[in-house]
Amino acid sequence: MTTVQSPPAPPTALRPKVVARTGLYTVLAVNAAVVTLFAVQAGFAANALVVIGRFAGLYGALLMAFQLLLVARLPWLDRRIGMDRLTNWHRWTGFGLLWTLVGHVVFITLGYAQSSSLDPVSQLVDLAETVEGVLRAAVAMVLILVVGGVSARWARRRLAYETWHFVHLYTYVAVVLAFTHQVAVGTTFTASSAATAYWYGVWGVALGSVVLGRAVLPLWRNWRHQLRVEKVVPESDNVVSVYITGRDLDKLPARAGQFFLWRFVTKDRWWQANPFSLSAAPDGTRLRLTAKAAGDGSAGLRHIKPGTRVFAEGPYGAFTAMHRTRSESLLIAGGVGVTPIRALLEEIDGHAIVLYRVSGERDAVLYDELSDLAAAKGAELHLVTGPPVPDRLAAGALAALVPDIAERDVFLCGPPPMMNAVLGSLRELDVPGPQIHFERFSLAG
Repeated sequence: MTTVQSPPAPPTALRPKVVARTGLYTVLAVNAAVVTLFAVQAGFAANALVVIGRFAGLYGALLMAFQLLLVARLPWLDRRIGMDRLTNWHRWTGFGLLWTLVGHVVFITLGYAQSSSLDPVSQLVDLAETVEGVLRAAVAMVLILVVGGVSARWARRRLAYETWHFVHLYTYVAVVLAFTHQVAVGTTFTASSAATAYWYGVWGVALGSVVLGRAVLPLWRNWRHQLRVEKVVPESDNVVSVYITGRDLDKLPARAGQFFLWRFVTKDRWWQANPFSLSAAPDGTRLRLTAKAAGDGSAGLRHIKPGTRVFAEGPYGAFTAMHRTRSESLLIAGGVGVTPIRALLEEIDGHAIVLYRVSGERDAVLYDELSDLAAAKGAELHLVTGPPVPDRLAAGALAALVPDIAERDVFLCGPPPMMNAVLGSLRELDVPGPQIHFERFSLAG
């Protein structure tokens, strides 16, 4: 496959990840300041607990809108930060949202109870029965508690992704209910026309981003490109490559190292969406994914028929040459994590060293392609075999294989235990953080 070479970013250039991250922080900080200003202009209640509760509710509403932005899968953010980090930020923002909304309910209830003769529980029931919008807010709160519960690590590990995702969809119901509550009783919302316009704008941008990134863009791209399976090629006993063709693929903004959520439209697979990286750099005529039979979704790829329609969401991910800071690179692959590494080697320029870690030579899928690519591009390729212990990618071993490792960009992809071990080795060798690039490809955090 032929690809357009991508020159590395000059050392003095602002890193795309830094620009995007700073932009997100700035947006959140500016909006928090605006929310505070409108709250002050609306005036304070006589009861301090009520004031604290109102501020907690306002900041909770802002965090809810920010959460939607983080998972909208907007291409500009995704290419610069990566879906795994955006998903992780979404998860932690969710816990912040949960506690601010709990604080909103608790302080508002205690504040009103302090001014009446009711106990807190009776006061909460009275508010739900007599104040418009409070009952809807209570339902939204229950939904958020449920979603927060299934997002805790102990629960998430016990749920299938499809189940977790289905429960998570109730967040959108909670968003609508919370917004109607804010419209009905939010003193800041109705304090001025500027405040009303601001909050409509915040929710419009947040929800509009989700609709654009999660629905409009994927539907439009699939309608435009009409993806179909061209052929299915076994690479080994448990690894298979699927070649995808379509219309105008040269217009699809995919890069080596990225992945798609692939949905093969057959009667028994149309509802399954599996994340697989591109295993070859896009050449404008076809896409290729390579997967190991690790579950029902990937195991069934071997039986996909040529001509099958494909619905693909993406491309996603920041694991690309866009984030290079040095002219030379080190590419480290473990197992089937070789797929994005192989694609990156095809696109990347400058001198590259490739380390491919597998248990034995028979496990080194795509090795012949890697070898041919390395020879064509003047890269060094090292096949590192053997059992997990001793660690053949420990700091000493890495330094021996790549003496100038601290002067290279390092791209890493493999099983989580291997990645964690290599990241520790890179820190031990004082490889600067901005030169280390990896993604964990975790959709649910």
